[in-house]
Amino acid sequence: MSGEEKLLCYNRGCAKQYVESENSEDVCIHHPGMPVFHDALKGWSCCQRRVTDFTEFLNITGCRKSKHSNMKPAEPEVKPSNPVEITSHGQTTHRKAVEKVQEPRPSDDLPYQRLKFSISDSLKKALEKHKQSRTTNDENTDPGVVQKGTTCKNNACNGVYVDEESNKQACQYHPGNPIFHEGYKFWSCCLRRTCDFDEFLKQEGCSSGSHLWFLTDEQKKKAVTCRFDHYQMGSSVIISVYAKLCDPEKSFVEANCTCLRAGLVFGNSSKFDLDIKLHGVIYPDKSVVTYSATKVEIKLKKKEASNWPRLELQSPNS
Repeated sequence: MSGEEKLLCYNRGCAKQYVESENSEDVCIHHPGMPVFHDALKGWSCCQRRVTDFTEFLNITGCRKSKHSNMKPAEPEVKPSNPVEITSHGQTTHRKAVEKVQEPRPSDDLPYQRLKFSISDSLKKALEKHKQSRTTNDENTDPGVVQKGTTCKNNACNGVYVDEESNKQACQYHPGNPIFHEGYKFWSCCLRRTCDFDEFLKQEGCSSGSHLWFLTDEQKKKAVTCRFDHYQMGSSVIISVYAKLCDPEKSFVEANCTCLRAGLVFGNSSKFDLDIKLHGVIYPDKSVVTYSATKVEIKLKKKEASNWPRLELQSPNS
């Protein structure tokens, strides 16, 4: 039995591994239906339960028991429906469906407008607590003494202060600013470009120098990197920027029909700038921003409820 090949169950909502000798009639709990996404609600066609959160949807327990199956379920066949026309002789014919004319993309130079936003209660409480904590630390900490565990503030350096020997270690860092443009991510001081955010974060610094344990007020306003991702839900595309303790009073998110830009101030006055040329067209007046304690969520309303192959519009040469 230990040498028996493990198979992956492809029943929807299961995805467990199994061995055929233990595959009985009630070991697999799955959904025989299809995913249903309608008016921000998510569920399965075989169940009545509906949720709004995508993670909750993925965790909805299956409604049927059966054997595991390593055969992928067939996708439903979608047949094009052409209009029916009855001729004067009583014959039935099918007219060819009229192809939708592609509307021209609006200009990227249209005026930007600030997006409506809301602030979660958790962020309001966290910001107040953070403000009090910073006041206490400023009163009790000697500004000239580096505390053990302090991290280097230079871009791309992971140095941590342990003792005086830490000052003798070389600091490999990027002196420039992070730039996100037309799907590319790079540093203004380097020529190396990548489309993958994780690869961008791993890029070794292009300059060598001394560690920077303290930031001046001016340096704190300098742009830093911040992880962000996105997912799509019907007529919306949701961008999550993982900026903890973002200050809505000092931040902004604005857009026109084809572009999005943001300036987020978070943590200890760190600043993250985002400037994206969107793949599709949106309605800025129907798009909203939610500031929470751990992230900033930007929900963009698509003009057409079709899937975007990517978030950013790529240049013809890429």
